[in-house]
Amino acid sequence: MLKKTLLTMFCLFGFLLTHATAHADPPQFNVLLFSKMDGFHHKAVNEGVTAMRKLSQKHHFSIDWHEDSGVFTDERLARYDAVVFLLTTGNILNEEQQGAMKRFIQAGNGFVGIHSASDTHYDWEWYTKLVGRMFVIHPPIQTAQLEVLDSNFPGMESMPERFWLTDEYYEFGPEKIEGLNYLLAVDESTYDPSADWGRVSGDGMGDFHPLAWYHEYDGGRSFYTALGHVPALYEDDLFLEHVFGGLLWAATGKGISK
Repeated sequence: MLKKTLLTMFCLFGFLLTHATAHADPPQFNVLLFSKMDGFHHKAVNEGVTAMRKLSQKHHFSIDWHEDSGVFTDERLARYDAVVFLLTTGNILNEEQQGAMKRFIQAGNGFVGIHSASDTHYDWEWYTKLVGRMFVIHPPIQTAQLEVLDSNFPGMESMPERFWLTDEYYEFGPEKIEGLNYLLAVDESTYDPSADWGRVSGDGMGDFHPLAWYHEYDGGRSFYTALGHVPALYEDDLFLEHVFGGLLWAATGKGISK
């Protein structure tokens, strides 16, 4: 009798487990989070990975974190809808891996660059166009006033028109491609943009100093934000929804008001 009861319970448990698995809601999209650094090492990477994992739970998408560039093959990238370069630096992909990345974007998928993604692969022209603009120099971390340029993009609607934020503000070189859609700018009159590293110096970008933008590129979608150097920002809801908004659009193409 006991054996029969245990067998019945085991079969019932198996049925319930199979039923629950079969009816589990699939993630709305799949993301590769890549944080390899071949240069300056950003201390915020652990906070960034933790924050991205929390975003995946909150917004129901899957995420795989890698620092091994061997993941950049056609077969492995086929699992994903978007690739996020989180605090990457230097030359992190070889020629074969670069080819896989290009084909991934050309297949209609998305790219998200966070902070030093613009300090990555300066000599790879295709990548510099994917990002849109490249990092030149930055002054010390400061508090400055930011301005929202487009509140119709996902993640921007909750931001005040102007607000104060503490971070490391990159100065950028010229546009690498036409058609960048700007989302955020920093008011240089509210902080000191001057920087001198000896081999290179900068005085800011003047009246227009962008910090975030998006564009369609080579069949896919690209979103970039310069914010994200300060570890504490990865606990800031305003910043995290800004990142998720860019990721949502990059992965799905959804969210822009027509």
